[in-house]
Amino acid sequence: MKATKSIFSLLLLAALILLIPSCAVNPVTGKRQIMFVSEEQEIAMGAQYHPSVVATFGIYDNPALQKFIEEKGTEMAKISHRPNLKYHFTILDSPVVNAFAVPGGYLYVTRGILAQFNSEAELIGVLGHEMGHVTARHSAQQQTNQTIGQAVLLGGMLASKEIYEMADAAMAGMQLLFMSFSRENERESDRLGVEYATKIGYDAHKMADFFQVLEKMNMASEQAGVPTFMSTHPNPEDRFNTVHKISDEWQAKYPGKDFIVDNNDYLSMIDGIVYGDDPRQGFVENNTFYHPELKFKFAFPSGWTLVNSPTQVQIAAPDQKAGIIFALSDETTAAAASQKAITDLKLSGVESKNVQVNGANAVEVISQQSSETQSGTQQVIKLCSYFIEKGGKVFAFHGIAADADFSKYRPSFESTMKGFSTLTDASKLNVKPDRIRIKTVQKTSTLSDAFAYFGVPKDQYKQLALLNNMDLNQQLTRGKLIKVILK
Repeated sequence: MKATKSIFSLLLLAALILLIPSCAVNPVTGKRQIMFVSEEQEIAMGAQYHPSVVATFGIYDNPALQKFIEEKGTEMAKISHRPNLKYHFTILDSPVVNAFAVPGGYLYVTRGILAQFNSEAELIGVLGHEMGHVTARHSAQQQTNQTIGQAVLLGGMLASKEIYEMADAAMAGMQLLFMSFSRENERESDRLGVEYATKIGYDAHKMADFFQVLEKMNMASEQAGVPTFMSTHPNPEDRFNTVHKISDEWQAKYPGKDFIVDNNDYLSMIDGIVYGDDPRQGFVENNTFYHPELKFKFAFPSGWTLVNSPTQVQIAAPDQKAGIIFALSDETTAAAASQKAITDLKLSGVESKNVQVNGANAVEVISQQSSETQSGTQQVIKLCSYFIEKGGKVFAFHGIAADADFSKYRPSFESTMKGFSTLTDASKLNVKPDRIRIKTVQKTSTLSDAFAYFGVPKDQYKQLALLNNMDLNQQLTRGKLIKVILK
């Protein structure tokens, strides 16, 4: 007994030692701080998170912008407090106005925030701010202080580990967006953003101006469940004046230097960037989901919430007691796709049959899964799945509900899945996204007059004034570049 007890004590001691946080030196402050995450672990975490972020939002393909961000980001990294860290810069294909960083030097900006900027200086300031979160190890510290909140639409409803992982795979990246920093973290990142931007020659005052624009846009609220910059970056008190003051102090260290703003080159780079949702990747109209690129459509129940990502569509009932997951299978036949799902999801009680869905070969599967809850009770989930062949691909639907609720929701599942059909409507197939177009003012006039000259609908004036960070009665000189929105 003594020997057994001694071994147990050693094992317990070893486990406790692993949980003891290390005292790391903060690269920015030079002070020691409690940190559960080492730099090696931080880098590994970033590499692990990156694929899920890309799966959630997709990458926006714009070589000119990507090259500019990488060049300027790398230049800032070299003068930052962590110059030896390898940084990664990615433009996400999302209309949401946001920028964020994850541990290990992974920095992201959305095309939504790029469309909102009006100068290189604004972009550099925000990029410097996000780099500040990395250099000061704020995102790594978040791993020490809190668990990242779940953002998966169906996460609260699913009890099965396998099904939860299936639903979570495409949306895991959204968890990172829900990390918000303390006011002190935000103040420190503002200071670092100003420092880094100034050191590579940019006017950091423009960062403060951009934050003020976001406040005018009421960006504190979340859009379609996805946080915006102002909701993930709580606004420190008097941020506008503070950033301007810090910018003055840093610029005073370089007397006689002209700091870069560069409106025109930046606006030229974003000419043609997609603005808002890109309907080519799927859009909803009157409770029907259309996908012009893949040429299909299906209707879903009224009142249900649909979230579209590059790899998956999730549709949730209003009471969150049922949901549908729709995705493209890796298999090439409906039979193979159904068998793979049965194996991967560990389904039992399987009833399978071949069916036709609007002329397409398909397999219908009714199945269930049993899992044990934390209280030790058994919980049964039932699934209604359809695997539909179309154009050499297989599309998979999974309708999911607890056993007690399944019969109530099964008609909704089946009507959605049986409604899957080829999209032939030319008006839907040929839909085009809105894009930012840069126009040159032809004569001295107000912004309002310039909009009228370019045929901008009056109901867009207010939105476009914010997009240009101008007042409608602001006087513009001939040759001034402005943004408008066109197809």
